[in-house]
Amino acid sequence: MSGGVVSSTSSTSTSGRMNIGGGAGRGAGVGAGSGVNPGVPGASSGAPAAPTEEDELTIPRAAMNKMLKELLPNVRIANESRELVLNCCSEFIHHIATHANEVCNQHHKKTINAEHILTALDNLGFSEYCEDAHRVFTDCKEVAAKRRKQSSRLEHLGVPEEELLRQQQELFAKARQEQAEQAQQDWANIQQAAVTGLPIAPDSDEDEY
Repeated sequence: MSGGVVSSTSSTSTSGRMNIGGGAGRGAGVGAGSGVNPGVPGASSGAPAAPTEEDELTIPRAAMNKMLKELLPNVRIANESRELVLNCCSEFIHHIATHANEVCNQHHKKTINAEHILTALDNLGFSEYCEDAHRVFTDCKEVAAKRRKQSSRLEHLGVPEEELLRQQQELFAKARQEQAEQAQQDWANIQQAAVTGLPIAPDSDEDEY
């Protein structure tokens, strides 16, 4: 919902892929026990390949661990418990997404939008979540609008963002070169002083005591 829209598929294909409501092995996790990796199109019904972090249809584990740590800072949570919470969250998201897709199809739309999600939450008895969900969605829209505004400002300046980045890199390279030349000059002065026996002149910007 944070992205604004979610691509919709037909009710039959979506419910078949998500296997909501008691498919074999559903309680063990998303896509578990069915012999099909839902993250890989055309996967066979044989032994599923070990899913990678990107293939798993779950929320990021790092985000889940961070949330648990913030909510329960003084509690140690076993890995099995973390996995259970992760699976519950994934199941909840799939459940809401399935009903949001049904609402989208009822309105003869091809794209699931925020209103379909909020309607699904309300229809499933989670109306208390609607206010928070709508607030987060509004915040996401504001962030996206600010990013578009910043991009528009750069365009009005007539300088693409890639060009600004290139100029910045050139300035960094020039600063490094000047620093290297200064270090080389200092080393040459030290060598010259060692040969002639003259004292090394202090830098002009150093304080005199």
